[in-house]
Amino acid sequence: MKYIVDIHTHTVSSGHAYSTLDENARYAKSIGMELIAMTDHAPSMLGAPQKFHFNNLKILPKKLHDVEILKGAELNIIDYDGNIDLEEYSLKKLDIAIASLHIPCIKPGNMEENTNAYIKACENKYIDILGHPGDPRYPFCVKDVVDACERTGTLIEINNASLRPDGSRKGSDIIMKEIALMCKKKSMPIVMGTDSHFYLEIGDFSLCEKFLNEIDFPEELILNTSVEKFKNSFRKLK
Repeated sequence: MKYIVDIHTHTVSSGHAYSTLDENARYAKSIGMELIAMTDHAPSMLGAPQKFHFNNLKILPKKLHDVEILKGAELNIIDYDGNIDLEEYSLKKLDIAIASLHIPCIKPGNMEENTNAYIKACENKYIDILGHPGDPRYPFCVKDVVDACERTGTLIEINNASLRPDGSRKGSDIIMKEIALMCKKKSMPIVMGTDSHFYLEIGDFSLCEKFLNEIDFPEELILNTSVEKFKNSFRKLK
């Protein structure tokens, strides 16, 4: 399959990524991508930009090198009530918002706490996607969270970086498989993200593709093949 949408990319603004937005867009164009989301880490992450970065995203063009740019953030879930680290004023300015659990930003809770954090994040009307669920350090009830995503219209990300054998979220494939199988059973779409921190990673869904092929996940439920299909599926009613 040809994938033309990447919803999870970082720039140097994240503090621990190594490419500019221009470099990301140039490379995306060279490999045939049509849309990338710029989702730099929100303020609670060490080295991340502050709210003024996100408030000023309006100065960026809607397209760079013929690649559409969604201006967004990877928000940090900062407590077990699903609160995140940007205020409504900033959230309103984003085209897309991912919410994730990160070790530097929240201590792993028990299954009930982590589950509640995800569910409450899903209920936030500004959050479009749950980022890299499956980190074994944050156990949660998969059924309850997938049901919450279905109820609220929140997409679930299948994260390529989480499947890297040298990555920081080893073991994510076990929980991600349970998530993907439940989505398959419910005919719920998923979206793949590279979580790229260097431009050469953009559009590389090779680990995701292998993972999804192994469980015979339906191609029509993968949103990265069409800008129109993705846009029609990812945005909640605000």
